[in-house]
Amino acid sequence: MADRRDSASSHHMKAIIAKRVDAGTADTGEITDLARAADYEVVGTITQTRTEDAGLHFGEGKVDELAALVAETGAETVIFDNRLGPYQTYNLGGRLPDDTTVIDRFRLILEIFGQRARTRKAQLQVELAELRYELPRAEAKTSLAKRDERPGFMGLGEYDESREQDIKAQISAIREELDGIEETEQHRREQRRESGFDLVALAGYTNAGKSTLLRQVAADVEVDENEDLHPDLEPTAESEDRLFTTLGTTTRRAAMDRPVLVTDTVGFIADLPHWLVESFKSTLDSVYRADLVLLVVDASESVESMREKLVTAHDTLYERNEAPIVTVLNKTDLVSPEELAEKREALSSLAPNPITVSAAEADGIDDLLERIERDLPDYERERLVLPMTDETMSLVSWIHDHARVEDVSYGDQATVAFEARPAVIERARDKASDLPLPESA
Repeated sequence: MADRRDSASSHHMKAIIAKRVDAGTADTGEITDLARAADYEVVGTITQTRTEDAGLHFGEGKVDELAALVAETGAETVIFDNRLGPYQTYNLGGRLPDDTTVIDRFRLILEIFGQRARTRKAQLQVELAELRYELPRAEAKTSLAKRDERPGFMGLGEYDESREQDIKAQISAIREELDGIEETEQHRREQRRESGFDLVALAGYTNAGKSTLLRQVAADVEVDENEDLHPDLEPTAESEDRLFTTLGTTTRRAAMDRPVLVTDTVGFIADLPHWLVESFKSTLDSVYRADLVLLVVDASESVESMREKLVTAHDTLYERNEAPIVTVLNKTDLVSPEELAEKREALSSLAPNPITVSAAEADGIDDLLERIERDLPDYERERLVLPMTDETMSLVSWIHDHARVEDVSYGDQATVAFEARPAVIERARDKASDLPLPESA
C-alpha cells in the first residue's frame, strides 16, 4: 500500500469512476474529463441503472463489485458522478478497502477549482463553496448526535455544535471580503469605461473554446492597465483541452479600431448545485456588467446538448444581465457545412442570428469582430473648437487615445471632429472647458 501511495505522489492518483442513473445508459464522458482535469488517472469505470439505494447509493451487489475493482486496480479514490449524502459517503467507505477515499461530483469540482484558484478572489470563492458544501454535513452530525446521544454516530466523527457556528461565521467573513474585492473591481470597470473602453465578456461552458477565441480576437498587446490596475488578472489566456482552465478572468484588448476589452470568464458546467453557482457569482459579474456578451457554444456537440446548454446559459445570463447576447458557434472545423446548417436551423429560436467561427483555425474571426462593432452601443459624434495653448495638444492626444478621430485642423484655434462613447464625449467636453485661454486673449 505504501509503495502505491509513494508512487502516486510523483504520478497521478488512481481513480475509479462510478455513476448511477435511474434509467437509460450512464454517460461517463464528462466526469472522466473532470477527473483528468484534477490530475487523476482513471483506471476503471463502473455504472448501474437502478433507483438510488438510501444507504449506499449503489445496490449492495454493485458495491461488492466496486470493492473488488478497487482492490484489483489499486485505486486510491472512487469518484461518483452523483451527489452523495454524508451517510452514503461514510457507508461506502466502510465497504471498500482501507484508505479508499470516496468523493462525489461536487467534491471533485471543488478540488479542481482549488487547484486552479490563483487569485485571492478565486481562492475565497473556493473556500466559500467548500464551506457551503460542509455546512449541511456539520448540521447532520449535530442533529444525529443530539438525537442518539452518541458522538461519532455512524462514523461521522465527533459532533461539535461550535463547528456549525464556526462555518457560518467563516461564510459571512468571506462574503464580506468578496464584497470588498467586488467594489474594487467595479471601480476598475468604471475607470475602463471612462477611458473609453467597451467591455465584451466571453461566456459559455467549459471546453467550448473561449480561451482560444480570446487569443484570436485579442490584439498582440496586453491590456495597458494590467500592471497597475489588474494585479488579480492572469497574465495570459491559457488554452488547453482542460475543463476549468480559466478560474480567474483574463482581459485583453480586442484587435479593433474601437477600444474594446474582451474578458474570458469561468466556464459554466452542467448540473452545478445552487450553492456552488452562488459561490462563484462574483466571477460571473464581469459577464453581468459587460456591454455585450459572446455566448460561446461547441458546434460539434449534439443538438440536444447544445440546446440544453443554451437554455441554462440564458437562464444564468438573463438573471441579471442587460447586455445583448450574441451566440458564437465555435469549432466549425469539426462539423460539415450541412450539419452546421441543420444545427443552426434546429437552434434558431434560442440563437436567432449566431456567428459561426473556428477559433482553432482562425476562421470567421473578422466577421465576429464586425458583429461586435455592430452590436456594441452606438458612438456619438462631437466637434470641439479649442483655444491654442500648450495643454490643447495633450487634450487632442487624449481624444486620439479614447475616440475615433475623423479630422483635426489647426489655425488660430484647433478643431477636432471625432466619434466616441457618450461618456468619453462628456469627459472631452469637461477637459475642453478646463483649458486656459491663450495669453494673448
